[in-house]
Amino acid sequence: MQRISLLRVVSVGVAIFFFAAIASTAQTKPAATKDQAALRVVLAGLVHGHASGFFDQFQHRADLQVVGIAEPDRQLAAQFAKRYGLEAGLFYSDLEETLKVTHPQAVLAYTNTYDHRRVVEICARYGIPVMMEKPLAVSVEDAHAIEKAAREGKIQVLVNYETTWYRSNQAAYDLAHENAIGEIRKVVVHDGHEGPKEIGVGPEFLAWLTDPKLNGAGALFDFGCYGADLMTWLMDGRRPDSVTAVTQQIKPDIYPRVDDEATIILTYPKAQAIVQASWNWPFSRKDMEVYGQEGYAITVARDELRVRLREKDEKLIEAKPLAPPYDDSVSYLRAVVLGGLKPVGPSSLETNVIVTEILDAARRSAAAGKTVPLAQAH
Repeated sequence: MQRISLLRVVSVGVAIFFFAAIASTAQTKPAATKDQAALRVVLAGLVHGHASGFFDQFQHRADLQVVGIAEPDRQLAAQFAKRYGLEAGLFYSDLEETLKVTHPQAVLAYTNTYDHRRVVEICARYGIPVMMEKPLAVSVEDAHAIEKAAREGKIQVLVNYETTWYRSNQAAYDLAHENAIGEIRKVVVHDGHEGPKEIGVGPEFLAWLTDPKLNGAGALFDFGCYGADLMTWLMDGRRPDSVTAVTQQIKPDIYPRVDDEATIILTYPKAQAIVQASWNWPFSRKDMEVYGQEGYAITVARDELRVRLREKDEKLIEAKPLAPPYDDSVSYLRAVVLGGLKPVGPSSLETNVIVTEILDAARRSAAAGKTVPLAQAH
């Protein structure tokens, strides 16, 4: 297999395909300056493991200011305060009180998934946009309630997926939508890791990940949402015609209340997706295979993909950097809140209502052992 960069493709014919599909001018995000208006945010909850990732990645950005943290667990709050050098005055026990005192421009939700509806309904009353960690909700009922609250409060609701910021996924999307690999026929998405307990997530995170009420399911919701989100994006927001799912408890001694293995099959008029969500992979993975009529694009971690066109050899390609504000969640949130950018694609509420419909149908399919049809409107 030959390894190349998109900046130099040996074959002129292949270059035409690749550059037409992926080439958006490479840009790097300028460093934040103190002159930039900092987006004032409140964190709702700290029980989601991604809250640590937020502080590791974004705490010292000049274009972002954390003005409050609503976390009722005082011990957990104290742990974060010590670990990240946070002032005691940032912490509150109640979200609504936090909003009244701090007047943020946006809220970042790091609660369990069940509490997403409550967070959005509170923020909607104050006209404050919300970005939450994936998935949107534990049920279709909650997803539609979030949609209703967002509409009535005239706020944006975004869902943050790690994979949204993978340049490899964007490159695969571009290849498909510029018709470089032909019309999509099959997509296979793999997401997961060895298991939340096995990789050592914090006790506050593990407690709700393994609770069917607070998480919606186990691996089915925790990692099935990635594939459902990517496929909905690839299919331009079209709901699948049907959902079929199989779940297992391979490790019932560790995860007695939820599934740890799930496979979801989505059907469309001319395409099919297979979403493989697992807490049983030998290592962490988030990758996707997109097969078209004329070739395929297979992502390799964040930055690379393997591409093969009909009658051509496979090539390992380095995808170009994502242009701001599409390169990270905070830049995107700023563009939506301060710049009026309309959310579309993987982060949008519209896409993620469909994702919840898919996950809800998958849960019902696995329980009943039969395929569940999805209506094309709700």
